[in-house]
Amino acid sequence: MTTALITGATAGIGAAFARRLAADGHDLVLVARATKRLQEQATELHDRHGIEAEVLTADLAEEDGITAVEARLGDRKRPVDLLVNNAGFGNKGRYLEVSMADELRMLKVHCEAVLRLTSAAAEPMRERGRGGVVNVASVAAFVPRGTYGASKAWVVQFTQGAAKDLAGTGVRLMALCPGFVRTEFHERAGMGTDNIPGWMWLDADKLVAAAVADLARGKTLSIPDPRYKALMGVTKLVPRNLLGGVSSKAGRKYGPK
Repeated sequence: MTTALITGATAGIGAAFARRLAADGHDLVLVARATKRLQEQATELHDRHGIEAEVLTADLAEEDGITAVEARLGDRKRPVDLLVNNAGFGNKGRYLEVSMADELRMLKVHCEAVLRLTSAAAEPMRERGRGGVVNVASVAAFVPRGTYGASKAWVVQFTQGAAKDLAGTGVRLMALCPGFVRTEFHERAGMGTDNIPGWMWLDADKLVAAAVADLARGKTLSIPDPRYKALMGVTKLVPRNLLGGVSSKAGRKYGPK
């Protein structure tokens, strides 16, 4: 039985990954900041699917949190076969309206933690000749979307570059780029979602099913819905200055996960 470690596991896409992987028979290491929610989730998944679910409380915006997860990923006696770097958040406001402390906190979670945890997982995976890493980015990576979009663009570029460097080792890396998903993401950031058309919302469980299939196919980039694949195709045809104005205006109200 293989083991998957999921950050940001208690809600949204992370919780959907936990449900899917537990149903597939994977043992889990569930990582988030809220110990009580993690324990409740671990108990539920164990009782429903008969898997082992380990709880690791960690805040990836803090050095101690990243270090704790790095140590678990590097434990050769308890190998992790799949890492899902899902933890993340958004800041409400334009550039210079958000405090520098909050901007740096975002970069620590979206970029530094992703780099360090991917590296901590990939090294022992390469030694064993197998393993996988899913780094959750966003379709915001492909449009001018302030520091949030910039951080997710980094995730995409880093993941695809690392995947190329590790080709042939048995270690698969994939950047997952969802659009709008009904999670706690927007509420936590204080972002309104009333103006988002209903057709743009994605179901987290269906999104994860598509992502798991794309990882199995060896894809390094997953945009798990035909609607968003079409939209991303359109962005290549729209002038960057026009696209930047539209996405910046929208971003003041909401930002895709």
